[in-house]
Formats: sequence, structure tokens, C-alpha cells
Amino acid sequence: MKQQHIDPEAQPSGTGCVECDATGGWWFHLRRCAECGHIGCCDDSPSQHAQEHWRQTGHEVIQSFEPGESWFWNYRSQSGLQGPVLSPPHAHPVDQPVPGPAGRVPTDWQSRLHP
Repeated sequence: MKQQHIDPEAQPSGTGCVECDATGGWWFHLRRCAECGHIGCCDDSPSQHAQEHWRQTGHEVIQSFEPGESWFWNYRSQSGLQGPVLSPPHAHPVDQPVPGPAGRVPTDWQSRLHP
């Protein structure tokens, strides 16, 4: 049975934030839309594309797309939740730096994060 707002079969849209990759931006951490697989940057990142994806689509559940993390978050309820195992890959490549991607992160990146 499919859990509301989660599609375990949805494939990730890539290995980095879709919008940051399109504009030459960078991210701190990555989040995966549990409904459609969109990869966006986290709320601490300068552009906060994962949350913007929720606002534009109504897809309210995300999962961390960081190696070793499997937690889910619901933007609407502002709470964590349990979810099924999603289709692989479950994280960006381990050799992709955080913040990333390599070559696009400014030297003063820490001062550009959202608290």
C-alpha cells in the first residue's frame, strides 16, 4: 500500500540539486522529494530549493539525500515521520563534497548559510 505523499518507486532526479545545477549554484545538504524524486538543496543552503519544490508542487515529504542518513520530514506538519525504503540511489555519491559540488562552493560558504 502506498503511503500518502510517498512513492517508493520514484527515481531521484540526479545526484545534485536540480535548480542549483541548472544555474551554477551550490548547496550545503541535499533532500529528496519522497513523492517524485526531485533532488533539492536543504533549508540551510542559500537557495533552499527543496522547500521551494514543496511550495510549488505540494509534495510535502522529503528524505535526506546524504550518505548514511535515511530520515524523512514533512514540511506541512513540520515533523519527522517513518517511511519506506525508496528506490536507489539513497544518497549523493560519497565522493561528492559537502558542501558541493566541487568547484562551485565559494570560500566564504559558511557565512552564506541560513541558520
